[in-house]
Amino acid sequence: MKIDLSGKTAIVTGSTLGIGNAIARGLAETGATVIINGRSQAKVDVGIASVTKAVPSAKVKGAVADVSTAAGCKALVAAVPEADILINNAGIFEPKDFFETPDEDWERFLQVNVMSGVRLSRAYMPGMLKRNWGRIVFISSESGLNIPLEMIHYGVTKTAQLAVSRGLANLTAGTGVTVNSVLPGPTMSEGVETFVKELAKQNGQSVDEAAKSFVKQHRPTSLLQRFATVDEIANMVVYVSSKEASATNGAALRAEGGIVQTIA
Repeated sequence: MKIDLSGKTAIVTGSTLGIGNAIARGLAETGATVIINGRSQAKVDVGIASVTKAVPSAKVKGAVADVSTAAGCKALVAAVPEADILINNAGIFEPKDFFETPDEDWERFLQVNVMSGVRLSRAYMPGMLKRNWGRIVFISSESGLNIPLEMIHYGVTKTAQLAVSRGLANLTAGTGVTVNSVLPGPTMSEGVETFVKELAKQNGQSVDEAAKSFVKQHRPTSLLQRFATVDEIANMVVYVSSKEASATNGAALRAEGGIVQTIA
């Protein structure tokens, strides 16, 4: 299968590093014009450099905007008025005891993880429907199905993404627009690597030992039995963004290594 998205414009929020940057690289390889988004020009420049280094032929642009706010989403839409593909990837996580998680943290997680995708989908989806082609993908998590005890607030936002994604998909009936979610499991992005290194330091372990211990202790049902790479997640996202994925709509697509123990 050869995925060709030449002539399409793809926005990937939170794409300066990690899964978002891997998705941007993958989409650039298909010929799409990719918009790298981050909260500062310096970070966006780093993201663009990473993509162009991996894909010298990449058509890539930057858009500085903090999509965790309504004003930031408005700024992004002003900079990029139309898009064929919207990857709602921007997100945050933080292990924290439920009883020590204040309202402010809940609000912050909801704004970044949920409302960014709501606002941008509301802005870009009408154009997709008018053109009768488009792809919206929410980067959710297996934590949206298996709510993690160590960060319940995060899990709730990932469940909310699944609900928004399915609801929006229902609005696309009979069109060439699709809306789906991708559910990564533990993935060794830069942010998670920092988290694992801190665990290793706390427990007197090597990084590899800490990573294996985390999966064994906190995700014992994993069939992969390791952290996924960012490219493994990006591969799924690039496919569901393609023309070839036209029959996949309203789906929650797992890339979580078999952690979720259901057959559907």
